[in-house]
Amino acid sequence: MFKTNEQRIKTQIEAIARFTATPGQGTTRLSYSKEDEDARRYIKQEMSAIGLAVREDAVGNIYGRLEGTLKNAPAVIIGSHFDSVPNGGSFDGPAGVVAGLEVAALFREQGLKPRYPLEVLAMIEEEGSRFGGGVLGSRMLAGQITTADLHEMKDHTGVSAAEAMAMLGFNAAKIGLARRTGSDVKAFLELHIEQGPLLEETCLDVGIVDTIVGMTEIRITARGKSGHAGTTPMDRRADALVAAVSVLKELPGLVLTEPDKPVLTVGKLNVLPNGANVIPNQVDFTVDIRSANDDTLQRILKKIEKLLTDATSPGITFSTEELLYAEPVAMAVGIQSHLIRNCEKMGLHYRKMVSGAGHDAMIFASFTDTGLIFVPSKDGISHTPEEWTDYAQLQKGIELAFETIVQLTEAS
Repeated sequence: MFKTNEQRIKTQIEAIARFTATPGQGTTRLSYSKEDEDARRYIKQEMSAIGLAVREDAVGNIYGRLEGTLKNAPAVIIGSHFDSVPNGGSFDGPAGVVAGLEVAALFREQGLKPRYPLEVLAMIEEEGSRFGGGVLGSRMLAGQITTADLHEMKDHTGVSAAEAMAMLGFNAAKIGLARRTGSDVKAFLELHIEQGPLLEETCLDVGIVDTIVGMTEIRITARGKSGHAGTTPMDRRADALVAAVSVLKELPGLVLTEPDKPVLTVGKLNVLPNGANVIPNQVDFTVDIRSANDDTLQRILKKIEKLLTDATSPGITFSTEELLYAEPVAMAVGIQSHLIRNCEKMGLHYRKMVSGAGHDAMIFASFTDTGLIFVPSKDGISHTPEEWTDYAQLQKGIELAFETIVQLTEAS
């Protein structure tokens, strides 16, 4: 069994972490930002250094390709995303990108020749931190997003995804050129930190994901009427914030009675016009719901619809917008079997598990065989500067990925 280079893994993780808008306060790297531009320059440099043919697709996903001996054969892809949440950690996303770089480096160093091409992929906007919705990079390459969508998606400053792309030289109008299908992708493998406590608490080396939960994200808008805080009588107000709060306090209870223990999170809240002496006329907030059962998601959405209807009153209206909907997704049984056999061969302690977080892997699973490896997260913490995975544990996961990629590409 070939050994990965732990120092190289550490160096690359720490190098990518330096590209942040919030030095000393975790990683803030939004898609198509200056930090994105700096990180992609580094990733492309590392891909080139190990002899990969580098390209960026029309929307900014980065590929490094090692040709196979079979002509015009579908590629085996390994990778993840390199964007972050605001003030996040160093491992969520980049661990999977670095895993791909290390796998490709081992192919080169050991003189391995893949039959099927090997591609390392670094994707944008998995977190949805800038434009909302999440897994945008993979949804674009899966053909689930249109040019019109990219013009409609806007960040908090009003810049559309299409405009932000253009600032870095990408072209939303050519999104079709970024499309990947089962005819040109043989398999996709992603390595990711667990972002939960199970692996660490049970002293296991890796998790082999068999299912990714279904998830939906909606934006709810409450609309009322602005007025002067001092001169508008209380009984004549249409306060959008008061109306929104009446809904917000009820939302957690909608999931508590569900038997499969779904989770619900209100993550963003905007109050307009946001003046200390002005009655709010509009409040927008997001609701993120996750469950391994699609029927549960639908049931909760209907509960929310009824809650909004009941909260409507004279001068107050509610509307909803779906930002993301993804059904629960099963990972490929064949790839799971490869992973399990390799764990047993390598002496790795593992468990099969459900992912409570969404990942690019769930989008790839819509058109090709897909696998997902988890490595432990210290204290189960993620999306904060304290996020951490020991490099020795990350190394074990990458070595499992390498053995599996060798088999998927039928390398010799």
